[in-house]
Amino acid sequence: MTTTYDPFHPAYLVVDDLREEMDRVYDLCHGCRLCFKFCPAFPTLFDAIDRHDDQDSHKLTDQERFQVVDECFNCKLCGELNCPYTPGKHEWALDFPRLMLRAKATQHATEKKPIRTKITDQALGRTDLSGRVGSALAAVSNKIVATPGSAPRKALEATTGISSERILPPYTKQRFSRWFAGRDASSGDGPPTEAQGHATLFPTCLVEYQDTAIGQDLVKVLDRNRVTCDLPEGQQCCGAPFLHQGNLAAFTKLGRQNVEVLAAALRQSDARGEPSTVVVPEPTCSFVLKNDYPAYIGGADAELVAERTMDAAEYLWKQVHKGDGTALDTEFTGEVPDEVTYHAACHLRAQNIGYKSRDLLKLTGTKVRLVAECSGIDGTWGLRAENLADARKVARKLTAGIEKAGNSVVCGDCSLANGGIALETGARPSHPIQVVARAYDLPPEPDATSR
Repeated sequence: MTTTYDPFHPAYLVVDDLREEMDRVYDLCHGCRLCFKFCPAFPTLFDAIDRHDDQDSHKLTDQERFQVVDECFNCKLCGELNCPYTPGKHEWALDFPRLMLRAKATQHATEKKPIRTKITDQALGRTDLSGRVGSALAAVSNKIVATPGSAPRKALEATTGISSERILPPYTKQRFSRWFAGRDASSGDGPPTEAQGHATLFPTCLVEYQDTAIGQDLVKVLDRNRVTCDLPEGQQCCGAPFLHQGNLAAFTKLGRQNVEVLAAALRQSDARGEPSTVVVPEPTCSFVLKNDYPAYIGGADAELVAERTMDAAEYLWKQVHKGDGTALDTEFTGEVPDEVTYHAACHLRAQNIGYKSRDLLKLTGTKVRLVAECSGIDGTWGLRAENLADARKVARKLTAGIEKAGNSVVCGDCSLANGGIALETGARPSHPIQVVARAYDLPPEPDATSR
């Protein structure tokens, strides 16, 4: 048995070795049970072991072992926030989310997947391809994705496995990178000459092709706070969908490209005497850059990118509001709602940076109601048709929290989680940065979906 979460270890993809490590970890989790509340995987695991009189995890069948893997959507909260036995903290060196990723990778490497699963994996994983096509054909694409439960969405589910009930963000004809390239700094869109920071933007595929308004408002808020921005060419999807499927080859291919581009941009900014930070508006992607690139790609460049990456609100709070010799503009003359319900997404909470979006919102003068419950999306797990029912069960606490708060303004950092909120509550959440932008009286760009 090898206790390893290192994908470069020779035993990482050895099935028998994995099975022994799963039994070890399952036995420890069964004895602790601290994480029973996070996802269906833990109740399934505990029930399976409890069926044996001696409660021996080694008596589990492979079907029982891997049902746990199938039901884990890698929210990461058990390992990052809750477990007292993690590597570096305890001799047991238990990292349940990393074990699940190892199991997914082993399954991908050793088992033949059904054709339907392979198609769904590709549909969810090739976000840049679908984004380029979706944006180029926005008028047609949006007729297909716009109405959950419609005949076009049911046909899409039948071919791709993406749930027809999910609310998906529409494609924009003008991609974020093209908008960014067309900005006219001389017209006042850019920051003043005396900048107090520099941001290297990693907009993510969601912002590049769909939620472009988030990226636009992020740039405007950074401009307002005298932070210059650049957008290095050659960025791609962070690769999270492929990682969560266990497709390490596809994930590392995307990751190496991003690491190369971002590390070069950071070193160039250092050479200019204006050290930069990689600023990311979507939490799953910032988690990948911070945690998964060093683990699965490795090397000095991956470490550099990880060390210099921040979530958008984290950057504004730590580097600008609380920075040395910097100050956040707190003159909010625009629209400030009396109360806001803020959803803290799992992959943001797993970064252990605190609730920086909430803290920024409070500076505007609004009262913030925090809801820190899982949406059941977690990457792309909840987008799959076969997981919809379980995902909606997971989201019940989130739904109850938002409905109890009763606010008309709801926001959250994760675009996919926001789609889940829309499905469960009917609310149309925005990103916290967008709430801040309106509080600054910064106007949104015209609707890009029709352009």
